Amino acid sequence: MKHPIPDRASPDRHARIPSSSSPIVEVWGDTVDIRHLGWSVALGVAISLGAFYGANRVLAAYVHDAAMGRAYAMLVGLAGCLIAGVVCAKLFRPKREVVEEASDLASRDAVLDQLAAEAGGLGTVADLPPAVAAEMKELGIYDVFAAYERRAARAPDAGSKADGTVTLAGGKEAF
Repeated sequence: MKHPIPDRASPDRHARIPSSSSPIVEVWGDTVDIRHLGWSVALGVAISLGAFYGANRVLAAYVHDAAMGRAYAMLVGLAGCLIAGVVCAKLFRPKREVVEEASDLASRDAVLDQLAAEAGGLGTVADLPPAVAAEMKELGIYDVFAAYERRAARAPDAGSKADGTVTLAGGKEAF
């Protein structure tokens, strides 16, 4: 059985996690299997400390200054941390699948209403820096925010149709 968990990045995405006997927790905004997290920590400690102590022992024989040898060994230990991250990423695959779904006008408006109700509100698209406006246009959400702003500025029933479109000046419709 799959459990939908909303992805914070987009209202149109849902994360699905396969059910398992192991408990799943949220750590730093991500969903993880607690057993795999424990193994990852243990592997990270073992690989990075092993790399540090191994390099410290080898470098002690070749580097005459003990402080420099330890400094180089610390760099090898940091490289061990990176290697441990790669090993754990290969061993323990992500537990969720992101599935994109098309959203309708009502669900978009519900998300925008929720954002507008938060402290600070939505603001206006006219206040956006050009780079942000360009990125929103590229993602296809600029028009959604602009249409919502126009609908919010009008009276709730003035010019609105049952399907959520708004008739603008000149007879054009916006969703």
